[in-house]
Amino acid sequence: MLRFWIWNHYATTPGTGPMLRHYCFAECLQKKGIETTVFAANELHQTGGRVDTHGKPYLRTEEEGVPFVFVRTSPYEGNGLSRVKNMLSFFFGLLRIAKGYARKYGKPDVIMGSSAHPLTAIAGILAARRFRVPAIVEVRDLWPEAIFSFGKVKMNSPVGRLLSAGERWMYVHADAVVFTKEGDVDHIKEMGWDTEHGGKIDLDKCFYVNNGVKLRDYDRSIREDVLADPDLEDQSFRVVYTGTIRPVNNVGNLLDAAKLLREQKDIRFLIYGGGSELERMQRRVEDEKIGNVVLKGFVEKKYIPYILSRSSVNILNYSQSQYNWSRGNSSNKLFEYMASGKPIISTVKMGYCILDRYQCGLSLEECTPKALAREIRRIHDMPKESSSRMARNAREGAKDFDFSVLTERLYQVIRYVEQD
Repeated sequence: MLRFWIWNHYATTPGTGPMLRHYCFAECLQKKGIETTVFAANELHQTGGRVDTHGKPYLRTEEEGVPFVFVRTSPYEGNGLSRVKNMLSFFFGLLRIAKGYARKYGKPDVIMGSSAHPLTAIAGILAARRFRVPAIVEVRDLWPEAIFSFGKVKMNSPVGRLLSAGERWMYVHADAVVFTKEGDVDHIKEMGWDTEHGGKIDLDKCFYVNNGVKLRDYDRSIREDVLADPDLEDQSFRVVYTGTIRPVNNVGNLLDAAKLLREQKDIRFLIYGGGSELERMQRRVEDEKIGNVVLKGFVEKKYIPYILSRSSVNILNYSQSQYNWSRGNSSNKLFEYMASGKPIISTVKMGYCILDRYQCGLSLEECTPKALAREIRRIHDMPKESSSRMARNAREGAKDFDFSVLTERLYQVIRYVEQD
């Protein structure tokens, strides 16, 4: 049996958090005869929780037959120095336990190190060299580009050039590179790192495996996790947003669009989620008398499939300026929206647009309240058959992003490096 290790700082099991991409891959790969183990930090990202390793370097668990290793790391809060220390402690912790873990549970045949931050992927390459096995680098967010886009570091500064050099080293020395956004490979071309531009990276070793959804679990959740909410049962045209309410998600734009649609009495905006801007949005609704908006606050994730399935249109609400959308979208939310079988409106126009490809939604050329209100009214007013076709397309498109399909793509990457 081929033995596959996945290293991802922020991965979780269903019992410890929402970061389930690699748990889902492991679950599906096991069925294909690949013994898959996920290694993650015991400090749980964003939840503030922690898995107790009982003073040992790691804790090995199994949830539904998936081996999961929680590596002991230093605690952290926010995005300051303590988080950097946490990243470093995971990097060194992985390298420290790898040999002993292999002696006890078997040496890996392939290692995949997954970013967000690149230290995990670099650790994967270094460990793979020790074991003399192939290394896959998975890029879920382009670092340091994400840092450059937020203006925290300048690309041409000494730190920026050092980070870019580290990124290039990672791609050069990986046996395969997996991107979660279809257009991320364009970044390598733009930087001139590919062989056609005189660089060392062969684009034939670059692959695309997006995020996705487990449709069977999603559908079961719709049936079993029903949220008792009268606003989901009335006859209104329901405009639904689910997600955190923070600056990057630009929820104020939804309120402004709602104000422009106040004359349309049957259109209501239902906003589900908590976050740093929830109180401010609640004050706006009260002070500006935006009566067609209901801010629902935080709801458990298990209710999201049911909520989305009861909408008339679901809103992907993003800030145009705080992210580079030209290379596509790997947001889990997109695929949950598609799985609900409802039309989608995105407040940003993305490259490699999945909404356009599957004809399941509309994208705004400009992220303004006026443009959003116009597109909501467009779906509201279109013939029933047109909106139903859009809804069917969303659900059919979601099948291409079911984890059984995505796992088959990852499986082909594993076979590629194993046979190389």
